[in-house]
Amino acid sequence: MRAIVCTRYGPPEVLRLADVRKPAPKDDEVLVRVRATTVSAADCEIRRFDFAPWIWLPLRLALGVFRPRRRVLGQEFAGDVEGVGSAVTSFAPGDRVFGTTGLGLGAHAEYVCVREDPATGAMAPMPAGVDYAEAAAIPYGGGEALGFLRKAGVGGGQRILVNGAGGSFGTFAVQLAKILGAHVTAVDGAGKLEMLRGLGADVVVDYAREDVTARHETWDVIFDIVRGTRSDRMVRRLAESGWLVMANPGFMQMARAWSASRGTRKRWSIAGVGGTKEDLVYLAGLVEDGRLHAVIDRRYPLEQMAEAHRYAETGAKLGNIVVTVA
Repeated sequence: MRAIVCTRYGPPEVLRLADVRKPAPKDDEVLVRVRATTVSAADCEIRRFDFAPWIWLPLRLALGVFRPRRRVLGQEFAGDVEGVGSAVTSFAPGDRVFGTTGLGLGAHAEYVCVREDPATGAMAPMPAGVDYAEAAAIPYGGGEALGFLRKAGVGGGQRILVNGAGGSFGTFAVQLAKILGAHVTAVDGAGKLEMLRGLGADVVVDYAREDVTARHETWDVIFDIVRGTRSDRMVRRLAESGWLVMANPGFMQMARAWSASRGTRKRWSIAGVGGTKEDLVYLAGLVEDGRLHAVIDRRYPLEQMAEAHRYAETGAKLGNIVVTVA
């Protein structure tokens, strides 16, 4: 089968198209014919191994000390079930499925094996009425955004700020927060603001023109997706008992959040609880009802995976980058 392989950490040029052995499903695994996958900021971080110091060592041990242990990267997929192991009961050949492999990776290929009940990642029937490209863009960004919003208890009447709202996490967070009944302020670059308004954001802010933390207003929840922001300033803009949830924090962000929240009822977290099969089923229902959709900026064929990575690293993408495999 064709796959994009990564034999060393580095720039997009380390990725190459190769013929590799087609996987065979174990007893508890499902063999998926991948029709579409994605390139996210996380995929780029794994490729160049660019992580905050506090998680650098455990991830290096997990993913490969000197070179990638899993040569085929990629976390999101949508496709067709081609075969199942003898112990699999919830999927059958011909099923259209979508999901995420988590740190198991392997989705940047024509086939991937996924455990029926994986320790990380999840898989579920594709939502009806969407193509493979849109389905592939939902599991990671949608599942993680849902987990973070649930962690903070986002609900009706609350005010939420999404910082870095124009990417895969952010575009789902804006939509899901509105579905949950919140008032949403979305922060990103000028080129993304009109799109964010279209997703339902009540207020949009161009970060290049205004520091939103200098405003004299507070939010019940701040969802910060940008690495390197001044989390102490974010904490000060929280309402009493508010939540700061950070999707991609560095060590100093966590330290500042801890320091700024001491002696208050304000809370902060670096982890959501999302990405389960139940979450995917919930997200699929919202998609089928027309209440949620994946924002797709560009589509690339599998052969242009390096170009997709280069574009992802510009920071200019609107929502998601999809790679068509079949």
